[in-house]
Amino acid sequence: MLHTRRTALCFLSAATVSLVSRAVSASTTDGRRLSFEHIHTGERLTAVYRTQAGYDPGALAEINHVLRDWRTGEVWDIDTALLDDVCDLQTRLGHTGPVRVISGYRSPKTNAALANKGRGVAKRSLHMQGRAIDLALPGVQTLEIRDAALALGRGGVGTYSRSGFVHLDTGRVRRWGR
Repeated sequence: MLHTRRTALCFLSAATVSLVSRAVSASTTDGRRLSFEHIHTGERLTAVYRTQAGYDPGALAEINHVLRDWRTGEVWDIDTALLDDVCDLQTRLGHTGPVRVISGYRSPKTNAALANKGRGVAKRSLHMQGRAIDLALPGVQTLEIRDAALALGRGGVGTYSRSGFVHLDTGRVRRWGR
């Protein structure tokens, strides 16, 4: 009887280890993924930036580089809540393609230059804190993106229909544009 119990316990232990191993390996491949295509630099990136284990510093560094101020080359840490918002937006819309980036991080120097040119740029833009992105989703109308972003109920949503993009940020909830 002792031999049978010991065999059963060994079998159960092996089965448990196997199941746990499968669960752990599945969790490392299952995560939040974003694909970016920057319209000004032509750079493309697909990265799993968050898994069950948390945010991936290497993937975040790659995203920070792609979303840098393309005019100055300055890189800034992008707010992970903004990345989650973009990911949730794509999920809500069923969009699996790349996010077309018009503007990510903007240095204070770039922001001031754009504001001085009268480009409708806020002097204290959240782009300067890595908390805003201007984006388009190929195959999705600007107003659809806006509506889905508003439905998330998070941060600022600006609509720039004539230019074909939507602004998202992690500031207070507000909206502007058409």
